[in-house]
Amino acid sequence: MSDRATDSVPPVEPSIGIGVVHLFCRAGPTSEPESITTAVRQAEAAGVQVVAVAVLGHKADIAFMALHSDLWRLRDLQTGLRRGGLDIVDSYVSLTEMSEYAAGLPEETKQARLYPQLPPEGKPAWCFYPMSKRRNPDQNWYELPFERRRELMYEHGASGRKFAGRVVQLITGSTGIDDYEWGVTLFCTHPDDLKEVVYTMRYDEASARYAEFGPFYTGMVAPIDAILER
Repeated sequence: MSDRATDSVPPVEPSIGIGVVHLFCRAGPTSEPESITTAVRQAEAAGVQVVAVAVLGHKADIAFMALHSDLWRLRDLQTGLRRGGLDIVDSYVSLTEMSEYAAGLPEETKQARLYPQLPPEGKPAWCFYPMSKRRNPDQNWYELPFERRRELMYEHGASGRKFAGRVVQLITGSTGIDDYEWGVTLFCTHPDDLKEVVYTMRYDEASARYAEFGPFYTGMVAPIDAILER
């Protein structure tokens, strides 16, 4: 992989925040560990944050969560992984964002959401899932007044804050970009932390009444070399 993309075309960047892509891959007989590692190392050298995950279950073998301001850099990584013989069986595209309900947050918190540094240390248990808000006739989130929506999201956020120190969560926006409206990525110390935080927050009205969830992917964050060896 070279710098030809940035040499020949201008970068494609959000006006605020950065691009995020989750790539879920399956290894096969033509997969080349050295080429896969090279694709990751070249992306990192170009400033891409790459989180490699060994996926449990049948949905994929390995996942890559990649973050960069220029979407071309994310596409270069995707191309490199394909050339390394990985079959990308699923993906999700989103952007970091600030929620419309988070206007009063400290500037440090806002910057951490828009420009996160991943993966967090000491939290190898990982999961990702997309979600949207319902638009059913009697459960239409978007027909609620803003103040009511903000009240429900404050309640939802209070449940999440009970897990401070145990869970690092990144919610990225995908309305108009992918099939759902948000992508949720969780990093935890223990796998049962993943289960507990999702279970707890599903009782909030914002989730219990208005949330629709997509497929869950679960695995362990580790260096790319260790994942390919295992």
